[in-house]
Amino acid sequence: MAPLYTGAGPHPATFRGGSLPVAAPTELSPCTHETIAGVEDLVSLPRAHSVTAGRRLQYLTIGWNSVECVVALVAGFVAGSVALVGFGFDSAIEVVSSVAALWRLLRDHDETRRETSERYTTRVIGACFLLLAGYVLVNAAEVLARGELPERSVPGLVLAALSLIVMPLLVRYKRRIATQLGSGALEAEARQTRICAFLSAILLAGLGLNAWLGWWWADPVAGLAMIPLISWEGWQAMTGRTCCAD
Repeated sequence: MAPLYTGAGPHPATFRGGSLPVAAPTELSPCTHETIAGVEDLVSLPRAHSVTAGRRLQYLTIGWNSVECVVALVAGFVAGSVALVGFGFDSAIEVVSSVAALWRLLRDHDETRRETSERYTTRVIGACFLLLAGYVLVNAAEVLARGELPERSVPGLVLAALSLIVMPLLVRYKRRIATQLGSGALEAEARQTRICAFLSAILLAGLGLNAWLGWWWADPVAGLAMIPLISWEGWQAMTGRTCCAD
């Protein structure tokens, strides 16, 4: 007589010779494959978002510094201010650095091209630093030798004050992107933007002292005060000594 099945455990009919049946292996369904692909996309999503955000920051930097360059050069040449003209050329160099950083970001999807562009971009940015330091040194020394009094520049004061607000914000977000991507080149570019913020403060002090106290020498001295920091950052970038470098 067959045992009564109570519903607990496997049905007695499933036993044959005291052994349990073994389920046959099953293949992953198309839905499972799609799920795995979706997980892989999610893993790479944060980096893709960081790259997109980085590119937008570079476009913003290029736009801002292009306007800054034109205003600073025009106001600087009109007022005869070496610090203001130097600031304008710094803005032009910042545009070059941002273009180089943008080129680096556009190659982020390919790991091999990413490493190559990382090295080239860092060197370009380092060269821009050193070029700026040389320009400021020559012009500041020339103005001190001539002893010329630069005119007061209201546009220059306004520009320096605005830059002192905009640049620290750009630095904050650029360094965050550089850290997320582990990019020494982007970190170097963020440092150059930080230099621009420091130059804004020095420029504002020099123009202010000249306008309110008539200290004509404050303008070229402000330019000379920029050189050690600019040169150091340029050398660090040229030798690849950034916080994210291997």
